[in-house]
Amino acid sequence: MKLDVLAFGAHPDDVEMSCAGTLLASMAIGKKVGIVDFTRGELGTRGTSATRAAEAEASSKILGIAIRENLGMADGFFRNDREHQLPLIAAIRRYQPEVVLANAVADRHPDHGRAAQLTVEACFLAGLRMIETLGDDGLPQEAWRPKNVYHYIQDRQLPPAFVVDITPYWEKKWEAIQAFKTQFFNPDLDAPQTYLSSPAFGRFMEARAREFGHIIGVEFGEGFTVARPVGVREVGDLL
Repeated sequence: MKLDVLAFGAHPDDVEMSCAGTLLASMAIGKKVGIVDFTRGELGTRGTSATRAAEAEASSKILGIAIRENLGMADGFFRNDREHQLPLIAAIRRYQPEVVLANAVADRHPDHGRAAQLTVEACFLAGLRMIETLGDDGLPQEAWRPKNVYHYIQDRQLPPAFVVDITPYWEKKWEAIQAFKTQFFNPDLDAPQTYLSSPAFGRFMEARAREFGHIIGVEFGEGFTVARPVGVREVGDLL
């Protein structure tokens, strides 16, 4: 299945928190999008790999994305090496996205920065035909390199290169985040409190989206960084 936009996340819920609104905006104009999670988030203080998987499935249904898969890498211990690059290369070739959205280049959780670099290198390597990978049918995959890789901004504030207006999609994005019932504020859950599970963190996520929106004169936004300047066909493309 060819996708227009493929979002990678080190953990289930990374994408929902950081760029779900952008995916919804893309789908609203007819683009096909999907999510690939690296790990099952098994090192999280709350929930289990099984509950995280169920939550990711529920969130995917809310978002209405075309595909979601989990590569089953070890939470906290995956590395940017050949062993971990090859599954990403295979996924990139399987879905042939035009645009890839990746983790933040630097962040509070060390997995995020590693995932960012792993994604960047896998996107480049996926375009080299001498690297051989097999598809689900057991046949060799064709080389494919996405046209662009953008990094969504996560916990730590980074200056955005551009901001996507997600105002019409904020409510659905928030609903998708809340599908991860074990991870965020849930007064009905008897579990240890974490950085993410306090009501304050939920308010922070909304404040961050409002801040990005304010930058471009809308209510809610999602910010991205880039490795190279973003090109436009004419200045009228800019808000």
